[in-house]
Parts: sequence; structure tokens; C-alpha cells
Amino acid sequence: MKFYDYKAAPSPRRARMFIAEKGLEIETIQIDLGARAQFDEAYRAVNPRCTVPALALDDGTVLCDNASIARYLEEIRPEPPLLGRTPVEKALVAEWLSRVEWEGFMGAAEALRNTSEFFKDSAITGPDRYEQIPALAERGRQRAAAFLTVMDQRLGEANYLGGDAFSAADIAGYAFVDFAAWVKLKPGPELTHLANWREAISKRPSAAL
Repeated sequence: MKFYDYKAAPSPRRARMFIAEKGLEIETIQIDLGARAQFDEAYRAVNPRCTVPALALDDGTVLCDNASIARYLEEIRPEPPLLGRTPVEKALVAEWLSRVEWEGFMGAAEALRNTSEFFKDSAITGPDRYEQIPALAERGRQRAAAFLTVMDQRLGEANYLGGDAFSAADIAGYAFVDFAAWVKLKPGPELTHLANWREAISKRPSAAL
């Protein structure tokens, strides 16, 4: 297998952490998004979506998002389980993965990609060009800020986003909180449950990747 990564970006970081938590060693190829290498013909041939992460399997299949990469790796390396253990836990992990993606990451991404000069012609990831809509930026910041509070409330109910066990939902959530800082959003001191959870995850070796 080959894993296509970019160390500075939050999305492939989720896959890196998942791979590390599974104890897998996979050949890694860096795609320099800062130099727009995702649009080079060589990488387009691997992933026409021009995004990272991507995981090329030995049979030639290429998985092009975190959901499919996690699902595949969970199937080939079931332990430790990161997508849930019981039917209820699996459902909750799926729910919180979706919420982190759409309420958290998408909000922060709206804020970043609709204001940064670097993204002036690529406000949405992928090979097609989309202009920025500045009005979306503040809405995105509000969405991301609100989701930090949602996470704190959830972590007041359970040790982890999916329940009693660390999971892919926590990997995504941890990456989101760090990503939110890119748009000058940091959890306030009143979000103590979020702070304690974040400190605990920061001690995991995968968090340093």
C-alpha cells in the first residue's frame, strides 16, 4: 500500500493517526499542497479528486477520503477497534464522525478557504475552481465555535465522543480542534470537559504525528 499525505494539513493527519493507532507501517508519499502538487498530472492519475489523504491498495484500488480509508483499515486490522465495538457504539462513532466533519471541519474550512489569499481561486477542494464567498467566512467561524461547545457538552456525558472507548471520532475531533486554531478559534477556559479530553489524547503517540 501507499499512503499519500501532507504533513501540514488537518485532513490527512486524521488518517496518519488512524494508521498509527492500528500499528500499521505504510509507505508514505508527501504531496506538497503548498506548491499545489495535488494538481500535478502524476497525482491526478492517482486521485482525480486532487485531494489528500489517499490510500492506494495493492490491487490498484485508491481510497480517497478518511471514511473509506478508516473502513478498509478497520477490516484488515480489526484490533484495536476504532469504529466501535457494539452496535450502539458503532452507530455513535459514525454519528460523531459525521458531526465533526460537517459541523466542525466544514465550519472552520469555510472560514479559512473564503478569506485566505492562498485559496482565492479554490474555495472548495478539488480540481474545479470556485471563487471565495467572504460572507461564508464568519458563518463558518460561528459554526466551528458552536461545535466546540457541543463537543464539551458531549464529553461531559461520556469519556469519548463515541462512548467509553477511544475511536476514530476522537481522532477527527482532536484534529478539528487544532484546525480551528487556524481561524483563531480556541476553546475557552469554561470548556473543561473538552480541555481534559484534549490533554488525554495529546499524550497518545499518534497525536504527535
